[in-house]
Amino acid sequence: MTEETLVIQSDYITLGQLLKRAEIIPSGGMAKWYLAEYYVYVNGEEEDRRGRKLYAGDQVDLPNEEITLIISN
Repeated sequence: MTEETLVIQSDYITLGQLLKRAEIIPSGGMAKWYLAEYYVYVNGEEEDRRGRKLYAGDQVDLPNEEITLIISN
């Protein structure tokens, strides 16, 4: 499993945007498909909403990846 830290310049990012920024999916339109096909966990709880807002310190666990968000203003 690889671990990655993603720094964003806003108050939050949606799960779909995160998947695209982390290059897990090639386009935002694939987020719904990805979340239906794979188990994704946000702070230890299974999540399937691409619009889920993620904030600083949230931990997102994907198949073979773990992403921690850092918010930078």
